[in-house]
Amino acid sequence: QVQLVESGGGLVQAGGSLRLSCAASGSTTFSLTTMAWYRQAPGKQRALVAAITGARSTNYADSVKGRFTISRDNAKNTVYLQMNSLKPEDTAVYYCNYGLSSTHWGQGTQVTVSS
Repeated sequence: QVQLVESGGGLVQAGGSLRLSCAASGSTTFSLTTMAWYRQAPGKQRALVAAITGARSTNYADSVKGRFTISRDNAKNTVYLQMNSLKPEDTAVYYCNYGLSSTHWGQGTQVTVSS
């Protein structure tokens, strides 16, 4: 059973930075698995923010391109999301996802960006 634990959320002023971490346990194929970050703002559906394949190919939502960077450390079974130049509209609960599956989610971490 894969378990995902996110950390690194918090309150930051607009223009600031945060780095989210997601540690995966229970997987023997982490290095081969696409990992992703999603976010869900109040009253909105959960949406893909960024994804990284096992070959380290990345994909970003248009709204975060040039500001966010997804990366992974396979030795630590961890995926990161570096968020720079944060905007109030980035405020959401951020979720880690394993394998782009509908069942493997972390508990979420709140990111709040004040104006």
